[in-house]
Amino acid sequence: MTASTAPVPATLRSGRYAIIGELGAGSQAETLDAVDKLNGRRVAIKRFQVRGAKSWKDVELAEREARVLSTLSHPNLPVYVEHFEEDGALYLVMEKIEGETLASLRKRHATLSHADVARFLADADAALSYLHARVPPIIHRDIKPGNVILRKDGSFAFVDFGSVRDQLKPEGGSTVVGTFGYMAPEQFQGRALPASDVYAIGATALSLVTGREPEDMPHRGLAIDVRAALGSSAEPWLVRALSAMLDPDPDKRAARVPAPGSGRRPAASPAQASAPPPAASEDWRELRNRGREQRRQIRDESRRLRQDIKERVREETRRLRQDVKAQVREETRRARRAAHGHQRERAREWHGHHGFNGPGPLVLMVVVLALTVARVAMWGLFRVFLPTLLSALSLMFGRPLRRAAYRCREVGVDIDHGLSHALAVMRGRVLNQEIETEGEEMADLEPQSPPRTRVSTGPQRVELEPEPGEQLDDSVDAGARREQR
Repeated sequence: MTASTAPVPATLRSGRYAIIGELGAGSQAETLDAVDKLNGRRVAIKRFQVRGAKSWKDVELAEREARVLSTLSHPNLPVYVEHFEEDGALYLVMEKIEGETLASLRKRHATLSHADVARFLADADAALSYLHARVPPIIHRDIKPGNVILRKDGSFAFVDFGSVRDQLKPEGGSTVVGTFGYMAPEQFQGRALPASDVYAIGATALSLVTGREPEDMPHRGLAIDVRAALGSSAEPWLVRALSAMLDPDPDKRAARVPAPGSGRRPAASPAQASAPPPAASEDWRELRNRGREQRRQIRDESRRLRQDIKERVREETRRLRQDVKAQVREETRRARRAAHGHQRERAREWHGHHGFNGPGPLVLMVVVLALTVARVAMWGLFRVFLPTLLSALSLMFGRPLRRAAYRCREVGVDIDHGLSHALAVMRGRVLNQEIETEGEEMADLEPQSPPRTRVSTGPQRVELEPEPGEQLDDSVDAGARREQR
C-alpha cells in the first residue's frame, strides 16, 4: 500500500492540533509535524487512511500500534499522547522526538564512529530489554535506519511501531512484515521472535559503520561476513558483537544486544558525556514508579466505587422504607374504611332486629333528650346533693350518716350507668362497643378504660369507675381523709 494522497487538514481534533508540515511518508502512513495548542508542545501525528487500506490487516496493524504505544513508557521510545479517528482516517499523536533519523545520515553518506555505535547498542539493549520483558513480549519487527532517531544529546530513540506484534503467533501463520536486508531470516517464514529484533539492530549498526546496505555486504553462506565488511581496522569487540547478533540461526544468535567491549565502555564525546545512557536501574525505577502510580489509581478507583455503592444502597433503602410506609398507611386506611362500613352495616341490622326502625327521628330525639335530663338530675341528686347533705349531718350524728352518703353515691353511679347504657342503645353505641371488642386486629380503635379511683371507707375500699369525660367528686376523697383522721 502506498502513502495516502488525501489533502492534509490545517487543524485536527477540533482545532487542538495545528499542522505545520510533513515529517515523512511510509508505505502505510504519513507522519505530520504539528503543535498541541493545549500546552504548546511539538507533536508528531501519524495518519493512516482507513479507506485507502488494501486489506483489513493494514488497519489492524495501525490500531495495534496505537494500543501498544499507549502502554509503553521508556526514555528510548516515543511518548504516547492519544489516538483518535477523524474523517475516515486514524491518527496517532506522539511527542515529537527532536533529532535526525539514521536514514538521513545515510543519505548524507555520514557514518558512525565506534563510540557512536557503542552508544547505539547500549540504547538498543535498554529499549529491547524493556519491550521483550513485557508479557507477552512486544516485538518491533521493523527496526531499520529510518525508524531510529539520533537525538541532539547523542542518545537514540526507536520509533514507528506500525509492524509491532504484541501477541503470540495466531493459528494458521503470521504476516511477513519488515524491511529486506534488515529482517532476520526467520521473518521470511512468518516467524517473529525477540531475537529477530536483535538481528535488525545488528544489521542497522553494521550499515551505519560501513555506509552500505546489508544485502550489498560480503556473505559467507547465509550469514553476513562481519569481519570482511568492517575491515581489519575494526575493534575486536565490535566484530564479536555484530557477528553474534547477525547469526542467521535464531537458536545460535545472541538473545540480547551484547555489551560493547569486555565490560569497557569506549570514551564518549563531550556531547554524549552530558547525557549518559540509561542504566538498567533507571529502567527498573521507571517501572517501579509506573507500578506505584497504577496501584494508586486502582486504590482511588476502588474507593470511589465503594462510596458509590454505599450511596446507592442508602438511597435504595430509603426509597424502600418510604414505599413500605406508604403501603402500610394505605392498607391501614383501607382496613379502617372497611371496618367503619361493616360497623355501620351491623348497626343497621341491630336496629332493625330490635325494632328501632319504626320510630321516627323526632321520637328518638325526644327520648334521647329525656334520658339526658334524667341522667343530669339523678347525677345531681344522688352524687352531689344527698351525699353533701348527709356528710354535713354526719358531723353531728356520726358514722351511720357517712355510710349513707357513700351508699347514695354508689346508687347514683348505678343509676348513671343505667341511663348511660340507655342513651348508648338509642345512639347505637352499644353495638359499636361490641364490634370493637370482637377483633384484636382493631385494638387501636378501642377506647381506653377510664382510670379507677379507690375510695377508702373504713375497713373496706370501694373502686369507682367514672364515665368517659366524668371526674369523681373531690368531696369523696375529702370525706375519706376526714374519716381516717
